[in-house]
Amino acid sequence: MTTLERRKVGKTQLTVTEMGLGGAPMGGFRATISDAEAVGLTDAAYQAGVRYFDTSPFYGYGRSELRMGAGLREKPRHSYVLSTKVGRVMHARKPGEALPQEFRENGLPGFVPQFDYTYDGVMRSLEQSHLRLGLDRIDIALVHDVDFWTIKDRKILDERFKTVMESGFRALDELRKAGVISAIGVGINEADTSTRFIRAGDFDCMLLAGRYTLLEQGALEEFLPECQRRGVSVILGGPYNSGILTGNVKPGATHDYAAAPASLIDKAQRIETVCARHKVPLAAAAMQFPLFHPSVCSVIPGALSVAEVTQNQAHLGVKIPADLWSELKREKLLDPAAPTPN
Repeated sequence: MTTLERRKVGKTQLTVTEMGLGGAPMGGFRATISDAEAVGLTDAAYQAGVRYFDTSPFYGYGRSELRMGAGLREKPRHSYVLSTKVGRVMHARKPGEALPQEFRENGLPGFVPQFDYTYDGVMRSLEQSHLRLGLDRIDIALVHDVDFWTIKDRKILDERFKTVMESGFRALDELRKAGVISAIGVGINEADTSTRFIRAGDFDCMLLAGRYTLLEQGALEEFLPECQRRGVSVILGGPYNSGILTGNVKPGATHDYAAAPASLIDKAQRIETVCARHKVPLAAAAMQFPLFHPSVCSVIPGALSVAEVTQNQAHLGVKIPADLWSELKREKLLDPAAPTPN
């Protein structure tokens, strides 16, 4: 069994492995896999040394939690850290009720999500998560999807932000003070909204998806310095920017789950050319880059198979010469302020 380095989560006593497993794909986000395959890849991640697992009620409308719980239930509970999300409560699908379209319908559990960031909604969400997971403890609770990327309406975003900070946050803070959960945070796709949250409340960590990667480092402007000032840890989701940084970059490669614009394709290809000169796979550089920042405690790629779990582990272990990072900065392909080895 492999051992991965562990890093502390904020000012808590929790530590997570520097690579975790993201649970969105097993919910049916990119493709449909079986329950057995999902449990198998969770077990493979554990055998590879992963001791941090992240899921959400939203991923497959309960399917990801059901599967991840099945994969973790027989393992010693003290040996790993588990996070899930709050902000959506599930109800049984009514006859004729349409499902949202984010996940592959084949095999979905038959529940429909409803946004609820109130005190009671947070409590109900966590209770439902415990039952789906079949586990008596959730270590990290993350407020999910209060960002413009998801909502697409500034007024509704402001309303939900207010509800979180005036109601839902109170529930999370009470549970943290009581020791029911060990850390609280926010899981979203925007650095600026993440900054807004950490300035508004006492959070331990932020799960930021895709905004501090080999391709884009806008989070260096305000978000990451604010995290350092406040002792807030960053869990980095989407290190491959949903596909464009996995390698062999071609037109049509995905970024943020849609076809990437030509400018990003060109930049990714130029980054890959530099990596090739140093005989380093693009995906390995993408996996390792965020971990150089002192605020980042874990990078959590998803996986659809045991093979993808194995690939992620291999990318983390590639030896990368410091000259690669220096060349990327000289070529203006990487923010000069980004922490990298000398």
